[in-house]
Amino acid sequence: AITRMDEVPVDEDGNVDIPKEIVIGKTRDLFGEKIYDTMRGDVENAVASISGGTADEIRRQVQNVAETVKETIMSNVVQPVTDAYDVKKATRSRVERQVEQEIEKTFERLQGDYIQQTNIAKAELDHARKTAETTAEVKQAEAVYQSTMEKALQTFTETMQDEVKRTIEEKPKELVEQMERHKAEEEKRTVEDDIRAHLRGFARTIPSFIMAYGDDGLNLSNFDDYTEADVFLEVTGITEDDFRFLRDGGEYTDPETGEKKHFAGNLFDEVVFNDSIREFLRKKRELADYFDESRDEDIFDYIPPQKTNQIFTPKWVVAMMVDELEKNNPGCFDDPANTFADLYMKSGLYITEIVKRLYRSEKMKALYPDNQTRIRHILNEQVYGMAPTRIIYLISTNYILGFDDSLKNAAHFVQADAAKAAKEGTLDKLVNRYF
Repeated sequence: AITRMDEVPVDEDGNVDIPKEIVIGKTRDLFGEKIYDTMRGDVENAVASISGGTADEIRRQVQNVAETVKETIMSNVVQPVTDAYDVKKATRSRVERQVEQEIEKTFERLQGDYIQQTNIAKAELDHARKTAETTAEVKQAEAVYQSTMEKALQTFTETMQDEVKRTIEEKPKELVEQMERHKAEEEKRTVEDDIRAHLRGFARTIPSFIMAYGDDGLNLSNFDDYTEADVFLEVTGITEDDFRFLRDGGEYTDPETGEKKHFAGNLFDEVVFNDSIREFLRKKRELADYFDESRDEDIFDYIPPQKTNQIFTPKWVVAMMVDELEKNNPGCFDDPANTFADLYMKSGLYITEIVKRLYRSEKMKALYPDNQTRIRHILNEQVYGMAPTRIIYLISTNYILGFDDSLKNAAHFVQADAAKAAKEGTLDKLVNRYF
């Protein structure tokens, strides 16, 4: 939906103007009241290590403080703020560079001031030595120099401490305000920007649709014909009519004037769209054989996480889960009578990992020497799965059975919402109904 401009904090000139109370409140929510107290340890130790010395030694000591402050700010301030505002990777990197540069510039200035003071004191000592007429005058000049250097170092250390404290206390508010401003400016997008955002979101769903429904006949002109209308809306956030309007154009009413107007459409590049479909299907076929362990990727590396419940468990986590299953049930993959179920499939990765373990079991090989007989037994008698929605069901089964078209009729995979049944206390009945 298009954001209403009266909900965006702007001044009378239409410029983003974030109220201070919002910044203070959000900062307090993220960091609490005593920000400095929670981060003081390492940076205070770094400041305390400053002991003076040559210009090069001072630079190294100041650099150590700056690096410690940067690490503290990055992990304790930048990351929580950027996580809280869910910023894009590019924005996070830009904020990190900005903060690093500000900290480096501040401490370079303090370092420069201190070195300048020590140079002046050294020049005054040299002058005093040259003009001194007695040894006592030389010693007096050296004593003054030593006192000046000690005071300069003390002032320098105190100034560093104050600057460290100020940075830690102020940077959270600065970044929160920056993120609030960024968010508000995003909300000022025009209608066209909002449509483009919908299109970007829609583009992220295309691989899911191809994985579920795609074949070599799919293209931009018939994309909406391949999918059920309710699934299309659920996954993309727009209706099939909206999609056709963006693709083909049509008549609409200007909400301000009530005037009938024509939109030309053509917001999709047909060549790029169709080429992308072909490339995804090619990659899907290339990665269909999940028995091939020489590959370190699978097709889900090419399907972006969605804002729905289509979040795929990473392959390494799935492998760990199955390792734990076998650890707690030794020999479970050696018995052809054992059955395994994933009652809330998202991708089919868990089932495929089970299938691979059964298929490679030496005892299973002995019982079913023929590879085809063995895999058919496994898929038809040993693995079961439920998927909560139509698209997830299709994605899962296309992945589980996609390595061999002759296995498409494996019986024990169904579309059913086990989570809903579990909440209602009827999971046993649901499982019995299907299996």
